[in-house]
Amino acid sequence: MTGDHQTLALVLFSVFVAVTLGITTWVSRHRHGSAEEFYAGGRLFSPLENGFAIAGDYMSAASFLGISGLIALYGYDGMLYSVGFLVAWLVVLLLVAELVRNCGRFTLADVVAARMAERPVRIAAGTSSVAVSVLYLVAQMVGAGSLVALLLGGSSEAARSWTVVGVGALMVIYVSLGGMRATTWIQIVKAVLLMAGTIALTVLVLLRFHGDVNSLLSSAAERSGHGLGFLSPGLRYGGDWTARLDFISLGLALVLGTAGLPHILSRFYTVPTARAARRSVVWSIGLIGSFYLMTIVLGFGAAALIGPDEVRASNASGNTAVPLLALDLGGGAGSTGGTVLFAVVAAVAFATILAVVAGITLASSASVAHDLYASLRPRHAKQYSEVAVARVAAAGIGAAAIGLGLLARDLNVAFLVGLAFAVAASANLPVLLYSLFWRKFTTRGAVWSVYGGLIPAVLLVLLSPVVSGSPESLFPGVDFHLFPLQNPGVVSIPLGFLAGWIGTATSPEPPDEARHAETEVRSLTGAGAV
Repeated sequence: MTGDHQTLALVLFSVFVAVTLGITTWVSRHRHGSAEEFYAGGRLFSPLENGFAIAGDYMSAASFLGISGLIALYGYDGMLYSVGFLVAWLVVLLLVAELVRNCGRFTLADVVAARMAERPVRIAAGTSSVAVSVLYLVAQMVGAGSLVALLLGGSSEAARSWTVVGVGALMVIYVSLGGMRATTWIQIVKAVLLMAGTIALTVLVLLRFHGDVNSLLSSAAERSGHGLGFLSPGLRYGGDWTARLDFISLGLALVLGTAGLPHILSRFYTVPTARAARRSVVWSIGLIGSFYLMTIVLGFGAAALIGPDEVRASNASGNTAVPLLALDLGGGAGSTGGTVLFAVVAAVAFATILAVVAGITLASSASVAHDLYASLRPRHAKQYSEVAVARVAAAGIGAAAIGLGLLARDLNVAFLVGLAFAVAASANLPVLLYSLFWRKFTTRGAVWSVYGGLIPAVLLVLLSPVVSGSPESLFPGVDFHLFPLQNPGVVSIPLGFLAGWIGTATSPEPPDEARHAETEVRSLTGAGAV
């Protein structure tokens, strides 16, 4: 990339960082220091504001960079990510949003602990929430590294590493100083920027093909080298039984995982009522749905105008397809239009990453402070405030995400997010649904459900081709993979539900019918909700 690209994009990065740090500083001067203020922004946001913030939380680097890249490389099979990410919101809207807002206070564990023994349930749910959040954070870090490597010519490994460290440091500052209120406003600003940038690119792609979508698709197929096979299932998830099972596993993880993501669930606590939570989801579905439709156009546009070979040459996983497409649409390398459009897209993508990591870090630090610290703290030890612990936890989680992000920098970001979704669907969703809908559910069932999904999911990822045994693995030089699938969802999600059922069936304690009845009334009516 030319010096013009670098300078303009870095200026735009700096402007966004300055604006968001300004928001954070302003909020930090007006905060009250209470847990409700830090975790839930005082529950003062309207459904429209929260809908934009949810969309901002969800439309991550995986969506903008990863999905478009996968479509550019694999055509139809890459498009399946767009479909899965969108369909997942129907599960959230119908089964989770309103009930979680009524039953909980700040975290997933609040919902489960409402009718169970608090300590073991909070430890289990807090542990799984942190595991999911760190996996999700790694994907964002990898996206940031890929973006800056492209900006600086793709050759500077040191620049990629320092970018990951810088993103981690910024997210800790956002969360520590501003809490949920600053994070929400950063999400809203980012959602507006991302939608505007995506709409502009989509319009330019369609104008290039005179509004003829058939022409766009046929050009993409022709340029791909696979012909019509590029527009048919099977390029990535076809062929042998392993690839087909991987496809089913990925689909399950994407559709069921959203309802178990800690940073999505925590957004329902920032509005005053359950009705507002449901309306927030309706707003977010409109924004997210239109966004994912546009990523399909961008992915096929990159395949048609740039070509999969050039995309792969820039980044083996396709993470840089959209910035390359912007450069071409603006007039190509060296042109003023190309320079400006590339810089704007790179800055929007970087803003996306910063905003999402702030939201995830806040949710995971809330789990550490509100669930783990409150449960594990020795009774007679000095008591620090939850908010102070959450700020320290944000720094620790940031450090872990930086380390893993440096390790996984060559993997596709959408693929990494698929792993986070699989762990969320395996560990968090079963316990959440059982707690809300199963009258006989017990504390042992809740704890077994979380660990029965979390441990197999993490173990299967470690023993999969993602970590070892193939040239694209984290450790390509060794081979200790025993599990053939890249996504563990098809095995670990049923195990989470099964473990919860077995734990409840073998539990020596009888289910507390009275507390379930109280929780049921509260979840359905909002009576007694915080």
